[in-house]
Amino acid sequence: MKGKAILAYSGGLDTSCAIKWLKDSYDMGVIAVMAGLGQPGDLEAVKEKALSIGAIDASIYDAREAFAEDYVLPALKANALYEGKYPLATALARPLIGTLLVEEARRHGATAIAHGCTGKGNDQVRFDVTIMALAPDLQIIAPLREWAMSREEELDYAEKHGIPVPVTKQSPYSTDENLWGRSCEAGPLEDPDQEPPEDAYEWTASPLDAPDTPQYVAIGFEAGKPVSLDGETMEFLELVSRLNEAGGSHGVGRLDMIENRLVGIKSREIYEAPAACILIEAHKALEALTLTREVLHFKPLLEQKFAELVYYGLWHEPLRAAIASFVDSTQERVSGTVRVKLYKGACTVVGRKSAFSLYDHALATYDKSDEFHHRSSEGFIELWGLPLKVWGGAGRS
Repeated sequence: MKGKAILAYSGGLDTSCAIKWLKDSYDMGVIAVMAGLGQPGDLEAVKEKALSIGAIDASIYDAREAFAEDYVLPALKANALYEGKYPLATALARPLIGTLLVEEARRHGATAIAHGCTGKGNDQVRFDVTIMALAPDLQIIAPLREWAMSREEELDYAEKHGIPVPVTKQSPYSTDENLWGRSCEAGPLEDPDQEPPEDAYEWTASPLDAPDTPQYVAIGFEAGKPVSLDGETMEFLELVSRLNEAGGSHGVGRLDMIENRLVGIKSREIYEAPAACILIEAHKALEALTLTREVLHFKPLLEQKFAELVYYGLWHEPLRAAIASFVDSTQERVSGTVRVKLYKGACTVVGRKSAFSLYDHALATYDKSDEFHHRSSEGFIELWGLPLKVWGGAGRS
């Protein structure tokens, strides 16, 4: 064989076919690498499947804690939503997986890294750019950019070579899952005018079938990081898992969007992200209570850029790290508790409190305890509007 290739392996259709294809097309021994990022399923079974298809070795990394702390948490502090909607679950996972692939390549003395991304998707960019940043000497192989098979042809290829895959021609969804969310595309979802079939969802109950009684959850934050749920202190990873379960049971976290991919095309994507939607809403509410007006008005500009850089695969771009540092500097006083109501697909903030609250009841109230100096407003408005007053009178006799 002409060396070894490290393959980012998920057990799905694309990467399962890639094991056979890499062996036949490049005469390379394939080492499958699986990253546990909180997705459901039995990774040991996935590993055995890779070996049965023809991989010469396979490794599993439990990267849940690293993913939660080093990738998801910075995104949460930045309220990162691509195009104001997508919480970036898949996009955040790719630089971590890419890092693991490089480490595995060094360990095995491999000369190439392969992945199962298509030529029209975003993930190819995220993997390639991460590998280029960390190991520019390694060859990058993307079978789906070379073989150009349709999804139907790929299913036929798998059937021909006895490759077991978890999809059928009757259920042709392409999905990706980790602790921050689940994505679903392809099949009937490619018609943007068609309501997503209920079988496209797995994490969330239909809001129509959700409980008739709302559930209230109290999320405690310290310096922008969620640290407790309903008064119980817990690790961030566990907290996310609990909120995925609670939110999902109430139909919270369903997203249906037309998304602008990096490669220049629009795609229709379905996402399920209960914990992400709940935590970002709660975090924003606490920031509104504890941050000054100037920080609150400026931070979203950098949040949007942060989200774009992550979506575009530029995790290692110095600007992304610089924005993260700025965001961290704003979080010192983002501590307190936010109460959220989960009901029939909706996530609503219903209460917030903090020792660093900038809400002063004595200044905000209109009752007799009002301490605001109303007469001071007259002089303030006079000076505030003075430039316009001068402008309005200029040139008039």
